[in-house]
Amino acid sequence: MGVLSATLLCGSCMDDDEYTQGVWRRMSDFDGVARSGASSFTIGNNGYICCGYRGSNKDYLKDLWMYDIEGNYWTQCADMPNEAVGRHKAASFALNGKGYVTTGAQREEPDYLADTWEYDPDTDTWTQKDNFGGGMRRGALGFAVGGYGYVGTGYDDNWLKDFYRFDPNAAEGSQWTIVNGFPGYKREGGTAFVIDDVAYICLGENNSSMTDDFWKFDGTTWTQLRDIADTNDDEDYDDDYAIIRSYAVSFVIDGKGYIATGGSSSGSVSADYWMYDPETDLWYGDSDDDYTPLTEANSGGSSRCVAASFSTGTQGFVLTGESGGTYFDDIYQLYPYEMEEAD
Repeated sequence: MGVLSATLLCGSCMDDDEYTQGVWRRMSDFDGVARSGASSFTIGNNGYICCGYRGSNKDYLKDLWMYDIEGNYWTQCADMPNEAVGRHKAASFALNGKGYVTTGAQREEPDYLADTWEYDPDTDTWTQKDNFGGGMRRGALGFAVGGYGYVGTGYDDNWLKDFYRFDPNAAEGSQWTIVNGFPGYKREGGTAFVIDDVAYICLGENNSSMTDDFWKFDGTTWTQLRDIADTNDDEDYDDDYAIIRSYAVSFVIDGKGYIATGGSSSGSVSADYWMYDPETDLWYGDSDDDYTPLTEANSGGSSRCVAASFSTGTQGFVLTGESGGTYFDDIYQLYPYEMEEAD
């Protein structure tokens, strides 16, 4: 297993050279085949990754793997059942100790899916739940707050902005209910992270343009936050923002949100990452009490998009993805408080 160099530096050492905030360490490579567009979720101290696309022969996958975060090793779990087709760009979330995968794109017609599957790690089994209430799509985003799952936005040959709430305890046929009131842009390839039971929603593509709006949702109310692009001419906090992208990943460490990797409308892909502080509603990196954007801090491995991620709330990981027809099976963990010398 390769390990990226990492050095925790004292303040006096930083006067002579330039350093970037955060160090990415390569962990035990993913045991499954390289892929992009996989779904992921966290249960306890284990990360899970399933499904995805591996490029050769349009191979859409439905295998499931567990990453033991403490032990740094992988275990193969039960594949999704025969009734569930292989897929990529599906939405996923964890709720009450179980993982959920819904929607996505498949090989056969129709191109998109709406079925929902529940994974129980205690029995290593999958159970089909109600089809997603908003219908078939790919590139939707998913999260859980307040004891419910939420899935919304995406693409079904039209960009979408609807949201639905999932109640795993509701009777069959009534597990999904519509959530009205999201005022943001339509999008596919957005992302969401949850801090203190509040979801933060951003990024994505709409009609070949990157969305720059940013919202939070507490299970009842949608609140607009500062845009994630340089759209405020009256203030300079956003002058260096280079955040907008689609099919990026996100995770949470110690009450801060992180986004990493992603693609642009021109087809280029990124390796940088940004940190969000909900107390200031700003994106930056904290380096020796000098707040600076993390535009020079790469996400460990090669530039990529349609990667996967998982987080325990104190640890964050980025894995798999693709770039220019190359598919990845590596995994990196971010150590946000360490510093390394800039190139």
